[in-house]
Amino acid sequence: MDAAGVHVGQDDLPPAAARAVVGPGKIVGFSTHNLAQIVAAAVDGAVDYVGFGPLYATGSKANPDPVVGLEGLRRARAAVRLPIVAIGGITQATLPAVLAAGADAVAMIGEIVGAPDVTARVRELAAAAGRL
Repeated sequence: MDAAGVHVGQDDLPPAAARAVVGPGKIVGFSTHNLAQIVAAAVDGAVDYVGFGPLYATGSKANPDPVVGLEGLRRARAAVRLPIVAIGGITQATLPAVLAAGADAVAMIGEIVGAPDVTARVRELAAAAGRL
């Protein structure tokens, strides 16, 4: 199977090594949890986008990193030009503020997986984000 790319975390293969494995024509994403990590990812030059968070408290991880909040996202946005995918406790109610703070996209788990109709829920969220 030929994947479009790979997303690696802080405890996975380093982004430059992941880039060496997948090659220049594939997407490499990297999870970051603070300003130092996101700046290092941008300087490294091996990633196409960064995940950043958790923005809010999240129940999807047993030992989540410290919450960075909207101010942390604003600082990250000012520090890097890479696309930022915000993650961690984001809901439909907080979505507009997250996008306004500088996220290019969001990753949501809890707001989607528990919905009785996942497809309808994703459509609602996309509309709320102004992406439909």
